Amino acid sequence: MRNCAYMEDFYKQKIVYPNMTKFLPFYLDDKGFLQNDKSFMIIGENIAYLTAFLNSSLFKYCFIDNFPELQGGTRELRKIFLDKIPVLQVSEKVNLEFEKRVMKLQELFMNKLSTKQMEIEIDEKIFDLYSLTEEERKIIGFIEIQ
Repeated sequence: MRNCAYMEDFYKQKIVYPNMTKFLPFYLDDKGFLQNDKSFMIIGENIAYLTAFLNSSLFKYCFIDNFPELQGGTRELRKIFLDKIPVLQVSEKVNLEFEKRVMKLQELFMNKLSTKQMEIEIDEKIFDLYSLTEEERKIIGFIEIQ
């Protein structure tokens, strides 16, 4: 029975991400994609907000120093490293606001359109939630990892 319950998780809204990467591609999956053993998934509450946070410049700022660098400039995104990053708990209402933005961002990306403006908008919302000062916002800036 345990395997059946685990399989059900694939059909829930989830965040999908690779175990090793040079950039941070956290994808909000609402289509029930299956994965292979080279990726991980996160399920739970307020998953759209968490996707926005994990793709934000604030998280990228933390990512640079907190995830081990491997050969070729890749980083390892294992759960034990993700667990160390503090994430604010948000309401369902806030999560729904982020869901609209994240889905729009992913749509732009899939259509090969510029996502920078949407990424900056999401960053600003994340910075607001964390009550970052103007000075802190300038230090972090807009981080694009390629």
